[in-house]
Amino acid sequence: MKTYTKESLIKALIEIRNKGWIPTGRKNNDGGVGNTLEDLLGIEENNLPIPNAAEWELKAQKKDTTALITLFHMEPSPRAYKFVPSILLPEFGWRHQEAGIKHPDDEKSFRQTINANIYSNRGFTVKVDRNQRKVLINFDHSKIIDRDHPEWINFVEGKSLNPEPYWGFDDLYHKAGTKLHNCFFVWAESKKINGILHFHYQEIYMLKQFDLDRFIDAIEAGNVYIDFDARTGHNHGTKFRLRREALIDLFAAVKEY
Repeated sequence: MKTYTKESLIKALIEIRNKGWIPTGRKNNDGGVGNTLEDLLGIEENNLPIPNAAEWELKAQKKDTTALITLFHMEPSPRAYKFVPSILLPEFGWRHQEAGIKHPDDEKSFRQTINANIYSNRGFTVKVDRNQRKVLINFDHSKIIDRDHPEWINFVEGKSLNPEPYWGFDDLYHKAGTKLHNCFFVWAESKKINGILHFHYQEIYMLKQFDLDRFIDAIEAGNVYIDFDARTGHNHGTKFRLRREALIDLFAAVKEY
């Protein structure tokens, strides 16, 4: 695996940009743009080999995608509850679409991507409590707009999240501050040539000094999403994800190459 300094990584990214359209060696999905860039750099996935590598992240995304950028994984508190598998799945989950086919007949699912702007179709939202210094998940049965699953609606009637799962500001500061303190972010155009997906890596940003107060503001503004992806047999982890256009605004120092 190659080793880079910040300067040599910037040089390598510019050289990749100058190559123009490059075929992907990965599947045709949104994650392929980052995987292909890592392949071109000769680095392992999620392993940026530069000095103080733990303080740097490398992220890439297609310009024409609406996909969210995954910032980090973090399960909610109170940790002792093991909230997702112990409460959200059994008490608020619904029958998995492949229950009785790929999974056992009683397999449940809890998949929600929610933010602070609106309640989801199943009545969940994100709330920021600055007095308690917490980001919380709230459930309100009256906010359910999904009328296609009356059995589930009856199942959760009268229920409330008590306690509400949450992330303390200090815990988020620690996680985000160590995971995203500095970041290289690359935007790429994409198109198919002879049926093969190609990328042209274009805009290169070096982002420094992740601003934690701006991060809380972004959560409150609805630009950060909390993504639950769990089923009875496996919890894929709870992710904090972000609108692409909001990423640059989270850093105090931005330099484009």
